[in-house]
Amino acid sequence: MKRFALILIPFLLLTMQTPASAEKNNDKQLKAAIIIDDFGGGTGGVRDFLEGDIPITAAVMPFTEHSKEHAEWAHKNGFEVMVHLPMQPKKGKRSWLGPKPITVDLSHKEVKQRVKEALKSVPYAVGLNNHMGSLAVEDEEVVRAIVEVAKEKKLYIVDSGTSPKSKFPQIAKEMNVPLLKRDVFLDDISSSSHVRKQMNRLAKITEFTGRGIAIGHVGVTGKVCSVGIFQSMDEFKRRNIKIVPASQLFATKLTEQYLIP
Repeated sequence: MKRFALILIPFLLLTMQTPASAEKNNDKQLKAAIIIDDFGGGTGGVRDFLEGDIPITAAVMPFTEHSKEHAEWAHKNGFEVMVHLPMQPKKGKRSWLGPKPITVDLSHKEVKQRVKEALKSVPYAVGLNNHMGSLAVEDEEVVRAIVEVAKEKKLYIVDSGTSPKSKFPQIAKEMNVPLLKRDVFLDDISSSSHVRKQMNRLAKITEFTGRGIAIGHVGVTGKVCSVGIFQSMDEFKRRNIKIVPASQLFATKLTEQYLIP
């Protein structure tokens, strides 16, 4: 009897330590999305990503010299496109936002108009995420106007996570608009080794929850970002994590009723 108990106890402990989410994930493909911001603006890493074989999601800044070019390039090569919507931060230079940003002094109507103009500036966009916006995402009226356009145009939203007080989750849920939040910033420190470290963090989150979202950038950090991501791919394959367009992280039923025409 004692011998049986000694065998049983370690087995029970092992069972108790296995997260329920991990058990569920054994039976389905683990999926992660890598959103690359600032297409349309900076050039560093643009060709690496848009001529590469990793299915990143290209978030394109509107109203820039290369907005249309980068969106069309991404779409032509099979990459999902979203609008990287410039929104007012609490700190930072106004020039960082580019033309026609979403600011808290705009009326409800003006916000909606600017979002619609941004969509025209970025062809093939099926979603949007915020560029900066730590102030604007906390403004309920501003966010409501953006979500209304997303619902009208059948766009999904990714909250870039620039403020813990963002109104996006609350209002998107209220209006039944698909929304996910960024889990990891890849290149907040500009080194390929840091990007690899953050990719490993993305992998761990994905293994635990079944899905994960990371955000990197082209431009100043674009080259180190692309190098770090490409160097991480063998590890993702080993861990059976598939990189997918952001839209594929949403529930199947929601995708069918909302994203498919």
